[in-house]
Amino acid sequence: MQDEVLIIGIYGMGGVGKTTLVTHIHNKLIENPNTFDQVFWITVSQDFSIHKLQNDIAKILHLDLSNVDDEKKRAAKLAQALMRRQQSVLILDDVWNHFVLEKVGIPVRVNGCKLILTTRSLDVCRRMGCQVTVKAEPLSKEEAWSLFLEKVGNEISLSPEVKDIARSVAKECAGLPLAITVLAGSMREVDDICEWRNALEILKESKLGQDDMETEVFQVLRFSYWSLNDSKVQHCFLYCSLYPEDYKFKREELIERFIDEGFIDRMKSRQVEFDRGHTILNKLENSCLLEGLIDDFPNEEKCIKMHDLVRDTALQIVIVSPRFMVEAGVGLEDIPDDEKWTKDLEKVSLMHNKISEIPSSLSPRCPKLSTLMLQHNSLRRIPDSFFWHMHGLEVLDLSYNGIEYLPNSLSHLENLTSLLLRECDKTEHVPSLAKLSALRRLDLWHTGISEVPNGMEMLVNLRYLNLYAPNLKMLPVGTFTKLSHLQYLVVYRSSETLKVNGEEVAHLKRLETFSGQLSELQNFNAYVKSLKVGGPSNYLLQMGLDDPDVTPIESDTFDKRVILKRCILSTSRDGGEDSLLLPEDIEFLYIQECNDVRSLCGISSLKNANNLKACVIKKCNRVEHVLSHYSSPSSILTLQSLESLRLAFLQNLSDFIRCDRALSQSPPSGTLACLKEFRIYNCPNIKKLFMPRLLMCLQNLEEIHVEDCRQIEEIVAAASDENEVEENKNKGLGTTLFTLPKLRCLQLWDLPQLKSICNDNAVLVCDSLQEIIVRYCRKLKRIPLSLPLLDGQPSPHPSLQIIKAFPEQWWESLEWDHPNAKNLLQPFCQFTRYV
Repeated sequence: MQDEVLIIGIYGMGGVGKTTLVTHIHNKLIENPNTFDQVFWITVSQDFSIHKLQNDIAKILHLDLSNVDDEKKRAAKLAQALMRRQQSVLILDDVWNHFVLEKVGIPVRVNGCKLILTTRSLDVCRRMGCQVTVKAEPLSKEEAWSLFLEKVGNEISLSPEVKDIARSVAKECAGLPLAITVLAGSMREVDDICEWRNALEILKESKLGQDDMETEVFQVLRFSYWSLNDSKVQHCFLYCSLYPEDYKFKREELIERFIDEGFIDRMKSRQVEFDRGHTILNKLENSCLLEGLIDDFPNEEKCIKMHDLVRDTALQIVIVSPRFMVEAGVGLEDIPDDEKWTKDLEKVSLMHNKISEIPSSLSPRCPKLSTLMLQHNSLRRIPDSFFWHMHGLEVLDLSYNGIEYLPNSLSHLENLTSLLLRECDKTEHVPSLAKLSALRRLDLWHTGISEVPNGMEMLVNLRYLNLYAPNLKMLPVGTFTKLSHLQYLVVYRSSETLKVNGEEVAHLKRLETFSGQLSELQNFNAYVKSLKVGGPSNYLLQMGLDDPDVTPIESDTFDKRVILKRCILSTSRDGGEDSLLLPEDIEFLYIQECNDVRSLCGISSLKNANNLKACVIKKCNRVEHVLSHYSSPSSILTLQSLESLRLAFLQNLSDFIRCDRALSQSPPSGTLACLKEFRIYNCPNIKKLFMPRLLMCLQNLEEIHVEDCRQIEEIVAAASDENEVEENKNKGLGTTLFTLPKLRCLQLWDLPQLKSICNDNAVLVCDSLQEIIVRYCRKLKRIPLSLPLLDGQPSPHPSLQIIKAFPEQWWESLEWDHPNAKNLLQPFCQFTRYV
């Protein structure tokens, strides 16, 4: 342990091996007495009290506290005794709750007593002030198998057939050393294949008949469940067992389910409810009942996973109370028989199976059933009788099925609060919703409906509505008038007849998330004006017609987005009231095939968009430049908050920034000052990209990507006047320096006319450069990098990781400012045509 580290916390789920790990640490410290004089071990356990812990510590210190009752005096005596034992380590194993060390009498300090504790909760580590925390992870497959063989007895020789089953048995322990140890012990010296098969079957069914397994493993996990001490959090934990084994939950989606189930109390806003949901998930994750992970596809996204044995524990709990029937992801082709639908069932999960039909004779009598999950099956129809005796049903999920007809009995589920029909693309009609006044969430995403369901205006308690339906043709006037409690609304579809009334949506004062397609400029502007007095914290506004499936994926990282496709942005020539009005808090702007746009400067409302972080301009054939800096202040746009700019397929783009060369003026202060990423693709008419003076504004630029611009000749144009040259000249050397201190990646690809990155008397100073990619730039003869000097000799940038060049002959033909430069950079090269 380093001197400055006083407290180390080791945390992890029950049975993962925390005690084994700390035992190993304890033994190593004992073996090396030169490190610490004394090592003390206390098992704290669940029945913790300060008085008991004080007694336990006093006992190992041979200190008599039997005549001292006052807690503070006891603590003082313990502290004195521990301080006399310099260079000591106190190990507290199995800490369930945090406590104040001083109240017990544990003085942690440099050159004094240090503390190591184990717990199931990261929260305990944090509250105990651990400077270092270590998470004990389950064993890998091979480690688990090795431990299993060791515990089952290496002296017994298993036949190949038995060994295959034994591997499966070991796998059921999911890498938990405690489970492996107990189970292997119960199978010691067993070589009968029938007994191994029986053990595997029992494990798979989570009906663990061996008493030792029951007491030694699942009891440990049950303790973690009961220690949550919050019924709502416990319900959330049990709910996760409704999903298939190894299911990855997206945090946001799981919290949405908690809201559906009523595990999260109604609060003043969805954001507050989601904050509560994240707090619950954090508690479950910190208690090691759930595992956090990152799902890399399509974007990095925080997910949650339930450990196999933890799920088995939850399933054992719900066999009794509350009563669940869980057959999720087990390959069912037929729905369970009538006798399994018992009267005391509260939740049923048959998701992720192959059920294609529900018999007309099946009419389960489940008056307590509140949740029915049938998503991700192959259902084509549901008989009317199926819902007859489910009057208490609150949450019904039929998503991702091929259901052609929904039964009319659905209309009589008057307690229903959540109806989910996502991706039921064959469902063209939804029965009347008029009686479902309790409904709070209705999800019709990618259903086959062509009209709004009858009676939807009666859903006065609706808070969540997703009408993202490809075949939806129109919205009757007043559709949203009575839905005053709406917090989440998606109405998004390319159709000339589907028109979202901006003024109608503006009256939904509780709306926090809105994604909608507003039909024309006047309607769009009317809604944007309403945002000035408050509106959704998360919005996606689209104007124009296009397939919404091509919505740019990069926009998902922003909360406030506007997408303009194939639409007119102004009906007046002077940019007056009939011109596009953008929200002042916009973060992402996407413009595609809007052919009345010549420059971003023509969108006057962008001057007030001080939070704009990303902009994409694509296939706008009349765009000639992005910005223009003339003498008129009214035409100046600096985009000083912009971090990402992408330009693609702009056939007439000739300048990035058009300046009044006669005035020889520098870009206005703040121009693109926050820009981190610049990408330009397939713009065939631009010849020069950056003016030298602009580079002085781009000090935060991290990435430059230039691809398939057939006429481009210079990345940094030659200086247009003497003043501009002097501003960047390295005094005394006659070399012009262009400094981009944060540039990490420079990519130049398929630029047949590119002759220079910057002129012959200039170099780029890029101290953060990691990656250079140059392909098919055959006329480029020089890589103008300023190399740092080491003892007077050039050396590669410490940050440089790779140079990708193609073809190799081009690299061999390059001219270098220093004779050793090529040899210095050659080890970083890869000659490949692909990224």
